[in-house]
Amino acid sequence: MSYQVRYTKEAKEDLERLFNFLLERNLQAAHSAKDAISKGMEFLKDFPFTCRKADQDNPFIREMLISFGNRGYVVLFEIENKTTVTILAVRHQKESDYQ
Repeated sequence: MSYQVRYTKEAKEDLERLFNFLLERNLQAAHSAKDAISKGMEFLKDFPFTCRKADQDNPFIREMLISFGNRGYVVLFEIENKTTVTILAVRHQKESDYQ
């Protein structure tokens, strides 16, 4: 089964912020990070339940780690139903929590 991956407004803003942060410093790194995140999102289309649970009370709230350089990114998402995964937030691993 393949899931549709959709993004909240906040998640889209996160992706733009992360891209712009790297873009100001290193164009190639910005594009490499974008590619790494895109590959992670493709993975979610087929295997969202393999990612770790982010909420003890809700097994459908999960997070995926995406390696990039010495650190990487954390993607918080919800498995909405049998066809849809919604990206709630994307953070660099050095950033603070999702709140």
